[in-house]
Amino acid sequence: MESSTRILILGTDSSGRVLQFDRSAAAALGVDADDLPGARLDDLIGGAREPLLEALRHGRERTAMLTMETPAGGRHDAVVTVHPMRGGDLAALAVVRVPVPLADRFLDPAVIRRALMEDSLPRIGATLDLELLARELMNVLVPTFCNTGGLLLRENMIDADADGAGDAVMLRRMATAFDDGDPAWDATFPVGETLAFPEPAPHTRALRTGEPVLLSLDGETAARIAEAWRRTPVAELLKGASMLVLPVRDADGATLGLFVCTRTSGHRPFDAYDVEIGTEFANRAGLFVESARRYGRERATALTLQRSLLPTGLSAPSSVSVHHRYLPGSRLIEVGGDWYESIALPGARVALVVGDVAGHGVRAAVTMGRLRTAIHTLAGLDLPPAEALERLDSLMRTLGEREPHFATCAYAVYDAVSGRCEIASAGHLPPLLAPPGGPAEFLDVPPAPPLGIGDGRPVVSRAFTVEDGTLLFLYTDGLVENRARDIDDGLARLRETFDKGADTLDGLCQATLDGVFDDQHRDDIAVLLARLHRIPGDAHVSWDLPADPAAVRRARGLIRTTLAGWGLGELADSTVLMASELVTNAIRHAGGRVTLRLVREDGLVCEVFDGSDGRPRIRAAGEGEAVAESGRGLHVVSRLARRWGVRRTAGGKAVWCEQAL
Repeated sequence: MESSTRILILGTDSSGRVLQFDRSAAAALGVDADDLPGARLDDLIGGAREPLLEALRHGRERTAMLTMETPAGGRHDAVVTVHPMRGGDLAALAVVRVPVPLADRFLDPAVIRRALMEDSLPRIGATLDLELLARELMNVLVPTFCNTGGLLLRENMIDADADGAGDAVMLRRMATAFDDGDPAWDATFPVGETLAFPEPAPHTRALRTGEPVLLSLDGETAARIAEAWRRTPVAELLKGASMLVLPVRDADGATLGLFVCTRTSGHRPFDAYDVEIGTEFANRAGLFVESARRYGRERATALTLQRSLLPTGLSAPSSVSVHHRYLPGSRLIEVGGDWYESIALPGARVALVVGDVAGHGVRAAVTMGRLRTAIHTLAGLDLPPAEALERLDSLMRTLGEREPHFATCAYAVYDAVSGRCEIASAGHLPPLLAPPGGPAEFLDVPPAPPLGIGDGRPVVSRAFTVEDGTLLFLYTDGLVENRARDIDDGLARLRETFDKGADTLDGLCQATLDGVFDDQHRDDIAVLLARLHRIPGDAHVSWDLPADPAAVRRARGLIRTTLAGWGLGELADSTVLMASELVTNAIRHAGGRVTLRLVREDGLVCEVFDGSDGRPRIRAAGEGEAVAESGRGLHVVSRLARRWGVRRTAGGKAVWCEQAL
């Protein structure tokens, strides 16, 4: 790789004869300085006469790429720019840019400084990926400054969990470069290796003092280093080389690592000018390394937080298919407050939730994590969607007393036994419903203010029955709204996407994101797509029982018969006992007719519905007394069931218990 150029300047008359030239022209062109005056430009650089004549004819500069022979007999491309001159003996000025030969590239410190500081560093300074930055820096040093080299950074500067104890400083080799194509360099100094150099090594001296270390490596010194490092190939690779170790420091002067630069035999060894240039380069590079290191650490922290807060596994009844996507706002802001949930509930039901905390970054992600935790708690309590959002609003207002924040949320509960869906929304965009074979439509859900700014009025939900195969789509506003597009256009595009359909749910979920990836100023996007199906009819059964104690005996017989037909006879005794207690409690305390339902899904769920909204609870026995008689039934249920609970219904409540299959 040739990273720098040499500029030659030749002044000619109108016929192309050289009248003036700079002091390096003769050596670069391979002619004697005494023979250069009067020589024809076309003889020195083949084809140069044509751009010269065009420049003189039109009075404007002309540039051409021509082939030029080197003094050693080689050939390389040269960029020749001819500037016409007015007045004086000179008719034109030819500026020739030629690549610096590998063997001569270390001869001119001014060329090295310009290539390092002006041509390369500004180009790579914006790189925030530490590994990519390390490779870019080494590709600048080699071959501009040295033949081979490597960048080593302190392990505890890269990995916050690295053990910094002990006297030895652990260094990780981030990148290497070499210009001779010898694979022995890669094999001897592998990238990614973590090591500690022994005390006599120049690396440890540079780390300890923070000053550059320059040394010449004759055969004996190279062999001694190879023995100390226990790497035999080092002796041959470094024999006759000149080595310069440059500390890489941050703005506070702390040493982050080292540049190790080597010029092999046959090239000019490092001198005081090179030490000065290399130190300046290392100091500037240190600022880039520190910026990339901090960005990488902050980004890793933020992403770890985000990934720990987003769901790792969504649950739902076997008849409901759920797909999801999360897209961060941009490459630089990869965390935000959008989230999604699919939580399987007892009795073949599922809670589908999508929310959006205002803002971006860690602050929004932390608030999102709090809301997700609250959502799981409220779902575990089997609260209806509207009441769950009211509780979330109260939580957000409490959090807002210290740090004002608000969020939007859509909360849906689908019952895969009845096909009934209930949805509530707090300031969120309307869900999209796409029945099988019919057009997609946005649901008209009663509006409520966003969470955290509610006025205390109750949230109202909407309940309806859906056909099997209906698609329910929940999303955040980043999907349909941006700076260049009105939200109505985004909603129309979304509906068209569902009307067109896709071969798979995953493909449809991906199709909703088409066109948003190129928007670098988009908001976070979270989407949740569910295909709603009822569970098979032979997986559930229900009976209406009269408010008569004799109904308990009938319930036992119905349960035993049903479980025998399902092949679950081993669960009959425990199910009969728990159902008897629940039915007895409902008849005794609720009055009216009672409904008993068995659902075979992920587990075996027994549910008892009644018309009372009173919540039963286990009563603890007093000291030295037996368990209260009125609480005996729930004690039995809590011991036999994997889990149990109570949920409100439109006509009262349901008490349920679940056993593992």
